[in-house]
Amino acid sequence: MRGWGAAITLMWASTCLAGQVQVENVRTWPAPDHTRVVFDIDRPVDHTLFMLKNPGRVVLDLRAADLAAKLPEPETNDRLLKRLRAGSRKDGVLRVVLDLKADVRPKSFQLKPNSQYGHRLVIDLQAADDPARAASSSPRNKAPARMRDIIVAVDPGHGGEDPGAIGRRRTKEKDVVLAIAKRLKARVDREPGMRAVLTRDGDYFLGLRRRMQIARRHGADLFVSVHADAFSDPRVHGSSVYILSRNGASSEAARWLAEQENASDLIGGVSLDDKDELLASVLLDLSQTATISASTEVARSVLQQLRSVGKTHKKNVERAGFMVLKSPDIPSILVEADFISNPQVERRLKSSSHQTALADAVVRGVREYFKRNAPPNTLFATREHVITRGDTLSAIAVRYGTSVAALRSANRINGSDIREGEVLRIPYASGS
Repeated sequence: MRGWGAAITLMWASTCLAGQVQVENVRTWPAPDHTRVVFDIDRPVDHTLFMLKNPGRVVLDLRAADLAAKLPEPETNDRLLKRLRAGSRKDGVLRVVLDLKADVRPKSFQLKPNSQYGHRLVIDLQAADDPARAASSSPRNKAPARMRDIIVAVDPGHGGEDPGAIGRRRTKEKDVVLAIAKRLKARVDREPGMRAVLTRDGDYFLGLRRRMQIARRHGADLFVSVHADAFSDPRVHGSSVYILSRNGASSEAARWLAEQENASDLIGGVSLDDKDELLASVLLDLSQTATISASTEVARSVLQQLRSVGKTHKKNVERAGFMVLKSPDIPSILVEADFISNPQVERRLKSSSHQTALADAVVRGVREYFKRNAPPNTLFATREHVITRGDTLSAIAVRYGTSVAALRSANRINGSDIREGEVLRIPYASGS
């Protein structure tokens, strides 16, 4: 009888264990304004999430769960997460404690399996002092005190636990587009009168709307999202440029008008919170129409320049409802650098020289667009310079990316004598 009892007890324990959710791995992805903690699980899990203070910590309770992995040490550059610890309670609950370095707003959600991962439970720790929420204080809504640079927001797609497309040689889209984006930023920063900001500068995940918020917070004049395409046929290749489709714009306009949180956002410098529904709708439609028109023009300019790097997948700019293109007040384009699913292209996309060539082509297209459509109060808009004490022709030429000879020719100057208060016409550099 004693043997039977032991056997029954063992069977009961095995049944309970078989019913437990297994936490197979835990990963952390720190970003400048948030940290993502991902739990790889073998099935969906019932869980609760709450916060405790003094000291600050986030507590995650997983019902009927077992930790089958070692908890990772947070990265040294993580400004929010201090450490993770876990323990199992008698009632079968697995408790995971996230000790904090700063105040956060936590949220959790579960993801279904995809081609890369199985079931996942995601905990996002958003910094409580997140500046992206203060969109109304964006520099684009303030009158500039002096001539400003054109701001280009460069957005490397994917990141963190979202690798994007993966090539035959296991090259990940998220890595390739980050490398291209960094070269693109460096190239934009070398352009007189232009400056770039990256939506992400490391291997971490950003939500699509947050990418838009970052661009708006920096007062971006243009949003360029960088991706690498994939297709089942490995022979397909060629770069593409996308803009937002009209249907995508309409659906986004409805969301902006329906959600109360957007009442305080500014569309082209006009607040919608004090407008009736019809007027707000008209203002938003006008803003989006102008934005899509500008997006179309800059996309055509970029696509033309990409032809000098290699084959383009389509002859014309393409339209799609990509969420990342839905900012109603910032012209936005999505550049598919090429098909990473093509083995030959995959090799080129990893090449620093090809990445630089792609970045150069995009910058040429962007520069040509802004030559024709310079935003007010920018150096591109004026192309004039009022001489001040200490100015020299050589220093002025360097500042505007032109030559002394071109300055002399444009202003009919013999020699190097210039006088304070004179206005010089600034030509664009030859071949630029």
